[in-house]
Amino acid sequence: MSQNPEQIKPCYPLFQEEDYQQMLARKRAVSEEAYSPEKIREVFEWTTTAEYKDLNFQREALTVDPAKACQPLGAVLCSLGFEKTLPYVHGSQGCVAYFRTYFNRHFREPVACVSDSMTEDSAVFGGHKNMTEGLENARALYQPEMIAISTTCMAEVIGDDLNAYVGNAKKEGAIPEDFPTPYAHTPSFVGSHVTGWDNMFEGTMRYFTLNDMEGKEAGSNGKLNLVPGFETYLGNYRVMHRMMEEMGVDHTLLCDPAEVLDTPADGEYRMYAGGTSRAEIQDAPNARDTLLLQPWQLDKTRKFIQGTWKHEVPRVNIPMGLEWTDAFLMKVSEITGRPIPESLERERGRLVDMMTDSHTWLHGKKYALWGDADFVMGMSKFLLELGAEPRHILVHHANKRWKKAMEQILSESPYGAEAEVHINRDLWHLRSLVFTDKPDFMIGNSYGKFIERDTFTKGREFQVPLVRMGFPIFDRHHLHRMTTLGYEGGMYILTTLVNAVLERLDDETMEMGVTDYHYDLVR
Repeated sequence: MSQNPEQIKPCYPLFQEEDYQQMLARKRAVSEEAYSPEKIREVFEWTTTAEYKDLNFQREALTVDPAKACQPLGAVLCSLGFEKTLPYVHGSQGCVAYFRTYFNRHFREPVACVSDSMTEDSAVFGGHKNMTEGLENARALYQPEMIAISTTCMAEVIGDDLNAYVGNAKKEGAIPEDFPTPYAHTPSFVGSHVTGWDNMFEGTMRYFTLNDMEGKEAGSNGKLNLVPGFETYLGNYRVMHRMMEEMGVDHTLLCDPAEVLDTPADGEYRMYAGGTSRAEIQDAPNARDTLLLQPWQLDKTRKFIQGTWKHEVPRVNIPMGLEWTDAFLMKVSEITGRPIPESLERERGRLVDMMTDSHTWLHGKKYALWGDADFVMGMSKFLLELGAEPRHILVHHANKRWKKAMEQILSESPYGAEAEVHINRDLWHLRSLVFTDKPDFMIGNSYGKFIERDTFTKGREFQVPLVRMGFPIFDRHHLHRMTTLGYEGGMYILTTLVNAVLERLDDETMEMGVTDYHYDLVR
């Protein structure tokens, strides 16, 4: 059963070989004590029915496959967006291993992050010692210029005080008094990854500006601040820079991990590439104003910037699709006085041309989609612009205000008439929805492939193909480099959607003389 070192096979097709098939058959017969295939099929079929859906939606104390991650994961991504910053998690080593591997698999890059390895004794006596030794070792080993600290469940359950612990570590000489250590409490058992990003960002801005507002005056540096939120499409950071530069807008992207998560392979390891500098953070209160690119998941940030920096923080929607990108650029123009250049007008025209070209294929197609609140709202809005129909819209960690706003958007378009909006629901709920009210496609992260495979198992005619967008994307390569914001992002989304439709059409018309009578080459 050993492999040939000259031809190493992955699990597929390795496990299809005869000796592996015999081993698996023996395991099933001797060890598994499984139900019969007939019984398994019977139960599976039942879980696809409306009767099971009604029971499924009565769940209260159980979550199955949540469409979210935990707060510290978001805090780590936020920390990576600042210059020469090492994310530091006050908690167990296993938690940090989870965060790092999650990002490793999505970005396919090494992700710097340390923990102070709290164990059972820390859970009883507190993690003060872990914090003191951890900060000292992390600074000595990795030589960052800033350490951004967040917490996990263990530290929060026992009530560890980050402010006190960090202060004591500095008093004891573990790190210098003036060494930057912004922090945020990010308990995993409430909120989600977007909450953790918001908390860490607000904590960082608070650390550098709350007690340093003397002499600061909104508008004095002539810049515009942009806050990205929990953003995993690296092209979105770059497209924001490009659009602002084409408009001639002096700007600061507050948190930009694009370089550290997309470093070149040229023989040099860049542990701290790019990122927003400390000077830019300290100067941010002097900007004309601040725009939040994902406003539904940045409540804490909004309150701090409005209350401390005295910025208006005008409400804009995530700049996805045509109308909301128009609105975003017009708001930038209004704040800065800079006109929208001809280059962006031409780019807009190309997107409109693409929408016209592809309208016949996307019109009337029904979609189930899930993900983060702003992403799902922006995607739903763009689907309506394309003449497509969002059917099942699910955001696990959205609130009632978001749901009401989403329903208002849907009510303004005839293509949103049949849409259902679900909050506080998980992907097992979505599974019931796509079985009992089949859409044409799903839009979401890699975890949707299990739903797609279940629909295929029921029968090919029940299959709901998955269009991979969002976070995380583990089973496809390089999608994290794409762009979903602005006109450029609209072009990528549109290209992905329409080609998924055409690929599905080709898949369904493979048999000449049976399903294919036209031998279509041009679509």
